[in-house]
Amino acid sequence: MQIDFHHGVTYVCARLAGFEHREADIVAHSAQYVDDSTQAGLIRFDNGAMFDRISSAHKMLDYRNFKELANCKVWIPFHFLPGNGGLPAGQDPPGTFIEKLICRPNSPVAQTMVRECIEQRYRSYGLHRLGITLHVFADTWAHQGFAGVSHEINSARDLVDSNDRPDQSLMNRLKGFFIGGALPLGHGTVLSNPDKPYLRWGYTNGRGEKISRDNPKDYLAAADELCKAMQRYRLEDADADVPGLPAADKDKIAMLFETTLGEGDCRHRQWIDHIAQGSFSFGPAQVSYIANGYGSWKHKALGIVGEGDGQRPALGHRIDSRLPYSPQFLTSNWKLFHDALRAHHFYVIHDLLPQYGICVA
Repeated sequence: MQIDFHHGVTYVCARLAGFEHREADIVAHSAQYVDDSTQAGLIRFDNGAMFDRISSAHKMLDYRNFKELANCKVWIPFHFLPGNGGLPAGQDPPGTFIEKLICRPNSPVAQTMVRECIEQRYRSYGLHRLGITLHVFADTWAHQGFAGVSHEINSARDLVDSNDRPDQSLMNRLKGFFIGGALPLGHGTVLSNPDKPYLRWGYTNGRGEKISRDNPKDYLAAADELCKAMQRYRLEDADADVPGLPAADKDKIAMLFETTLGEGDCRHRQWIDHIAQGSFSFGPAQVSYIANGYGSWKHKALGIVGEGDGQRPALGHRIDSRLPYSPQFLTSNWKLFHDALRAHHFYVIHDLLPQYGICVA
């Protein structure tokens, strides 16, 4: 999924779940920032204080960069949550270990992740973690059938459009895609097809199975489940019986998934316009998103618009030196987001996945 869903649709679902603008804005911003938080490493302040952060995305988000991406540890905890074959803890899908790693929509693994987020809502970074959790949760629909590791299971061939005709435009773009005999990572072999809400398409996967995908249907199911998760979060009850999206708003969202075209940023602007125009039952609202630079969460927290001139010890890691410290840093959205990011990562890798017999780095 791209910024139109992770930011725009998440905001809409948050408001429809009962959040007021300020809280919904934090949740939606955090959900999208998962794709934009590409730097890790130590922040040094002029008073001797320090802050360490991890990243949740790769700064070169290009699926062709296999050598770099294959060893990147962000894919499984933040983008391709293993689905354990759709089975509960204590059960294993038939086949090899890769079957446990394949992403499955709304899997028991994903539901357990959401439950933990709700149970940890009292944390100072609770809303930020909710946004991160919802990003991963939503991606279980878009990324279903793929795994966040370099494996032949992610191979795709015989791509077809909604009329079951060969998708020649995509196949042309895939010519020469593989380099050095590398195996595909994630859904690299179908590029952004899973991330376009309006698309209906198909392919033959690495096992030779013909797969049909109905993105509008999947995206609507994801939006409804996101709304339910947030309704339960607000009720402080992970087991609450909640209605999900109101019928009229659900119909509106379904229509927009079908008709909002263009690339991700273009679709995002259209969603923001619909929100501003009061297209949903919560009324008009002014929403914006600044990933980096002036006005961004990082700029407000650190007073810088870039990564500074510090040393770069490793790819994606930087050290910013002698930044002016302010006590307000501790309660800044940027700092709280990174606190939530680390908490989510630790929980998924060390607590959640081992419950399902999955050990990953």
